[in-house]
Amino acid sequence: MTESYFSCLASKRGTELHELAAKLISNKVRVEDNRETFNMYVNDAIDLGMTPEQVLYFSENCFGTADAILYEDNFLRIHDLKTGTTPVTDKSGRLPQLEIYTALFFLEYDLDLRDTDIELRVYQNNDIIVEHPYIEDIAPIMDKIISFDKIIEQIKREE
Repeated sequence: MTESYFSCLASKRGTELHELAAKLISNKVRVEDNRETFNMYVNDAIDLGMTPEQVLYFSENCFGTADAILYEDNFLRIHDLKTGTTPVTDKSGRLPQLEIYTALFFLEYDLDLRDTDIELRVYQNNDIIVEHPYIEDIAPIMDKIISFDKIIEQIKREE
């Protein structure tokens, strides 16, 4: 029970930190320059002119919210603030959640992956994890989203 309680507190704190970060970024209020996760995330997003808390919507069955995003000059950046300690990379060191957000972005805005460079960053544990996925990484995710969305819509029609 105590573990559940502390988990709930950590989740609440994470939500509050995300809300604060979004306000600081929106208002371009920099924080102390140090190597702390929250501060690096906020200051980098401000310095790069990123938009906080951007909904990425493909359908009512598949959507998400990028913590910070910028698409400019055929370069897509997606940053994610992690306030917990659970590892975010998969076994190969990739960032699956941000790859899904990347796929959603390209589907929503109907852009060509071949024309865009991508940088994904996760800020966690006073470190920054960076991935530069390729078309071969994102295209299959886009295909899965499209396929499963069709399957879910078919199931809904049959109910």
